[in-house]
Amino acid sequence: MPYRPWLLVGGWLSVAAALLHIGLIVGGPDWYRFFGAGEDMARAAERGSWIPPLVTAAIAFILAVWAAYAFAGAGIIRRLPLMRTALVAISAIYLARGLALIPLVAQAGTIAPFDLWSSAIVLVYGLVYAVGTWSAWRGLSQRSFT
Repeated sequence: MPYRPWLLVGGWLSVAAALLHIGLIVGGPDWYRFFGAGEDMARAAERGSWIPPLVTAAIAFILAVWAAYAFAGAGIIRRLPLMRTALVAISAIYLARGLALIPLVAQAGTIAPFDLWSSAIVLVYGLVYAVGTWSAWRGLSQRSFT
């Protein structure tokens, strides 16, 4: 199977995001604040609530699954079920999250720096996944995988 660099990069980006979310759990309330999780999450973490680490661990898990799909699409791990569907959905979710800033800016007229740079980062993730999925499309069919 040919090497697919865009999906390989996408996989590593998702791994980085998953590890960052694990870091939030370890780093605690100050990390939740710094990385923009919101004051409610930070305060809940300060109170010892199980909700912030549970939600954050769930996000980290989802990001790790997305990384696995990118790595499978890149041809470095075994094929996963519904490859095309999953990679299109992952691309769409990243892109939608990245582009969600546009209506907010139009509505509010101003945007917090965190919202701006986090949206830009996620938009890049979505573009990498989309380009990777598009460029690998024919090779992602079930018949071509071994």
